Amino acid sequence: MTGLRVGVDIGGTFTDLCVLDETGVVAVGKVLTTHDEPARAVEEGLKRTLADAGLVAGDVEQFVHGTTLVTNALIERKGARTALLATAGFRDVLEMRREHRYQLYDLLIELPAPLVPRHLRFDVPERILADGSVHTGLDEEYVARLGRELDARGIDAVAICFLHAFTNPAHERRAAEVLEEVAPRLRVALSSEVVPEIREFERTSTTVANVYVQDLTERYLRDLERRLHESGVRPSPHIMLSNGGIATVDTAARHPIRILESGPAGGALAASAIGAAAGVDDLLAFDMGGTTAKLCMISGGAPLVTHEFEVDRKYRLLPGSGLPVKVPVTDMIEIGVGGGSIARIDALGLLTVGPDSAGSEPGPVCYGRGGTEPTVTDADLVLGYLDPGYFLGGGMTLDAEGAREAIRSKIAGPLGVSVEEAAWGIHTSVNEDMANAARVHAVERGKDPAKLPMFTFGGAGPVHGVGVARALGAPEVVAPPAAGVLSAAGFLTAPLAFDFVRSARAAVLDLSWEQVDALFAEMEAEGTELLRKSGVDDVTHRRIAEMRYSGQGYEIRVPVERGNWPESLIGAFTETYRTLYRRTGPDVGIEVLNWRVVSSGPTPEVTLKLAGAEAQGDARKGSRPAYFPASGGFVDTAVFDRYGLKPGDRVDGPAIVEERESTVVVPPGARCVVGEDASLVVAV
Repeated sequence: MTGLRVGVDIGGTFTDLCVLDETGVVAVGKVLTTHDEPARAVEEGLKRTLADAGLVAGDVEQFVHGTTLVTNALIERKGARTALLATAGFRDVLEMRREHRYQLYDLLIELPAPLVPRHLRFDVPERILADGSVHTGLDEEYVARLGRELDARGIDAVAICFLHAFTNPAHERRAAEVLEEVAPRLRVALSSEVVPEIREFERTSTTVANVYVQDLTERYLRDLERRLHESGVRPSPHIMLSNGGIATVDTAARHPIRILESGPAGGALAASAIGAAAGVDDLLAFDMGGTTAKLCMISGGAPLVTHEFEVDRKYRLLPGSGLPVKVPVTDMIEIGVGGGSIARIDALGLLTVGPDSAGSEPGPVCYGRGGTEPTVTDADLVLGYLDPGYFLGGGMTLDAEGAREAIRSKIAGPLGVSVEEAAWGIHTSVNEDMANAARVHAVERGKDPAKLPMFTFGGAGPVHGVGVARALGAPEVVAPPAAGVLSAAGFLTAPLAFDFVRSARAAVLDLSWEQVDALFAEMEAEGTELLRKSGVDDVTHRRIAEMRYSGQGYEIRVPVERGNWPESLIGAFTETYRTLYRRTGPDVGIEVLNWRVVSSGPTPEVTLKLAGAEAQGDARKGSRPAYFPASGGFVDTAVFDRYGLKPGDRVDGPAIVEERESTVVVPPGARCVVGEDASLVVAV
């Protein structure tokens, strides 16, 4: 067999693998993540998955990988020892932030510590003005002395973030040249290359984060390349970007901050691809794995993208409580509730779940790997939703009694309720947490979640999908084939792509089309060169302007089309503004702050159907008790083998539909129908 394409997603608990050929999904795999050496789980999981399906590594033509490595390194502060070179008087911008209190009356407000401590932040004599002119020349001798001292002290990385470098990068580039001359060992990142746009704090934070994780990321990616090559995989891996495109290892190693949210992007891409194939362009994508749950809006057949993101938030739903990173990422809400999320009784005597997770080491109590704290997976097992003998398709046997005892001693006993009531409390708490976050996320983007179908995936997503949908008021839940590894499958639907940005503030009416076209052409030339070096000949470009009414603090993204200038741009801005805020703005001028280009290669032609998806034997496996309190507690519930169901089959709740990597729970009163692509569609 030839033409295999492999997607691999490393999560906090499991590493997921999906193998496609021209007919669809031919193999899937799920192994525990090896946190001490993440590439080892990829190598071992790939060998096992290919061997189980009778496939060989030499037939792999594409390998796409997504990882949480960068996010974890920033949260856990496991990056390089980093210094910051800033314009004289601006070294404390990382500490001052925007002088904004995200909780105005909280006297104990907590902010994430800067990645660079104050004694490693330095004022460099130089100054460039907002128009790009030089006010104070760069003190090259100072930079040289500083470079030698940093090298002698064992500093590994340097971020250079000079004022207005996005307008004139000359001083940043010269400072980098001086450091290269006196201390070539140092890794250096320039803000004018990493994020050449306005807003000093965000630009500095992003540049620091990029160089902070660069060495760690490059060593990991090279180790992954080596392991894949030794396993017989010939092509070099492609790496999933946070915005839904993919890049080469070299590009990802140079801009590791661009792969910050690479894993979650895959699930959103897969949901949009499956939805588009079914004629559904607007939907909610709900992904719940072992560590976190994510929800993304799919609009017009594509995931929404934002250019403002925060990592290591101290309060998960409060903007301003984390480290800002100004790179394009798939726009989603992410909260710390997954299958491995730990349940406990808080100081007020209330049940709370997450955000900390048992992960894969030791994992939930039922894994039998030394875990002692009850988790969501333990609760789902006690409720009868999971089969202890068929977890991971029988690859792992779960300890049901251990899960019951953990919930009894840690939750049920202190609350004075039964084990089943405690487990149900854990299960529904997770559903409500996700629904509440999703509702806010959707409304802020001008969408009504009660009018959109919800596509659910991830190992735990189909178990909780109907519960979340009911809390949201969503009309139906769709569990696609191979839902447990759908993020890995989604990687294979992405084209090679990269974003470029220029800050050039101007009133729309003061701009000619020739000026705008020249600015875009410059970025498009960069995109074409970068992608052609990666082997892409057919490059397309999408133009975007970030605009606002004069006097506003923030901007919105608007597509830029040729012709009828500037009326077409003003009309697009007004329409986008009205969609977001249900009204037009004040009668003032309109200005553009940033200009963006998304350069991409062709979108791969793939199908995410299960190859050979025709029914395999009798679908009914038997029955077991499952807990549904609205029906009086435990109810004898029919259990179906997903691989035995065929398009058009109907399953009435209460029922459980099992596949190797996930389980769909159909509660009483709900109805499940098998779609033409083998998706399970549950009417809520």
